[in-house]
Amino acid sequence: MLNATWLNTFTTLCETGHFTRTAARLNMTQPGVSQHLRKLELQLGQALITQQGKSFTLTPAGEAVFALGLSRREEEKALREAIETDNKDAGDVRIACSGSFAMLLYPKLLPWMQQAPELSIHLQAAPQSEILNGLLDARFDLGILGADPGHARLDAVQLGREELCLLLPADAADTPPSFADLDARGFIAHPDGFAYADDLLHRNFPDDYPGSDRIKVRGYVNQIGQIPSPVAQGIGYTLLPRSGVEAFGQKDRLKVVQLPERRWHELWLATRRGRTLSARVSHAADLILAAAAALR
Repeated sequence: MLNATWLNTFTTLCETGHFTRTAARLNMTQPGVSQHLRKLELQLGQALITQQGKSFTLTPAGEAVFALGLSRREEEKALREAIETDNKDAGDVRIACSGSFAMLLYPKLLPWMQQAPELSIHLQAAPQSEILNGLLDARFDLGILGADPGHARLDAVQLGREELCLLLPADAADTPPSFADLDARGFIAHPDGFAYADDLLHRNFPDDYPGSDRIKVRGYVNQIGQIPSPVAQGIGYTLLPRSGVEAFGQKDRLKVVQLPERRWHELWLATRRGRTLSARVSHAADLILAAAAALR
């Protein structure tokens, strides 16, 4: 890698066209300027100038190095401007969360993206282990987890909690169903659905619930936005966190049935410990807080 000080001296020499003026601009001696030039030439193994009395011309190698010096100055200028301004409407933001929370959050991010063309938001729905690993290896700026990670390299703040909901068609009876009623309808399963069933149904029907591997499955959907659709059409029942219910476009066609034993999932916003958040990441965190507040 080229010595940055020597490169800067050479770039200034090319701009001024004079050793003495270069020395004055850089607060150096003229012999010091000449020494930097010689060291840069030795490092490259190429002559950079051809001297003609007190003036000089650039060799082809010198022209290339001069162009590099100017380019590096522009890059440094852009970097300093980015650091100094810390524009919340420019740059990348990388967020990871559950699929149901992603459905709730994404509509809140779109207006920001519309008014900020230099902003790029990457929202990834991922399992909890992937979110945790992505935070630790800096693939994600923000992660929404279902529990306090309790990790030495992460900071986390509790956003609140969301209820695990039993969903039936809107015309279902208002009284809580028996497990036999649910099993007669059949379960609309999804990747997290069996764990939800073991969590919620086992607590409410301890004598009748046979375990998620033995319940009647009416259908299986792995697209989070489509999970409530069969239920909205009168087919089966399903289980989803409140965020998945709130983000569904036809939630008026669903009935959230409250069972005696209710279950909630915690929501924690996690970042890497010791990292100063940029303005854009801080604003994204505020939008996440607003999305979580809607679940209370």
